[in-house]
Amino acid sequence: MQIEENKVVLIEYTVKTEEGVLVDTSEGNEPLAYLHGHRNIIPGLENALAGKKIDDELSVNVQPEDAYGQRHDDLIKEVPAQAFQGVDKIEPGMQFHAESPQGPQLITVTKVEGETVTVDGNHPLAGVPLVFDVKVIEVRDASEEELSHGHVHGPGGHNH
Repeated sequence: MQIEENKVVLIEYTVKTEEGVLVDTSEGNEPLAYLHGHRNIIPGLENALAGKKIDDELSVNVQPEDAYGQRHDDLIKEVPAQAFQGVDKIEPGMQFHAESPQGPQLITVTKVEGETVTVDGNHPLAGVPLVFDVKVIEVRDASEEELSHGHVHGPGGHNH
């Protein structure tokens, strides 16, 4: 069975930056399960997997525009420290969810100077080309429930 729209796919993967820095891996964990064609994974990887079948292995270079997008300087802001009520000590690297006009947004603290905190609303991997090493473990038809929910249920997927 080939990977195509509305198929459930399980993959083992390792993703690194072009410089070889490990970003994530399924090694030691369950394979990643996703519903093909439903934007459950980044477009560059999903496109590369189309047409593959069980036991296929591939290495895929994914550019930022097909992954987490380019970095945008307008998503870097300085905000007053009092915006972080209830947080005892604000430090670079901390992440918070903030409300934006587009809905919830993950922000990362990049600098703290006195009562001013610099936050970055870019995805941490924005602007970063990624290299995926992938092995296809399983391809199956999606259930009606999975199709209606837009994601995989059971092992490797949602359990609700």
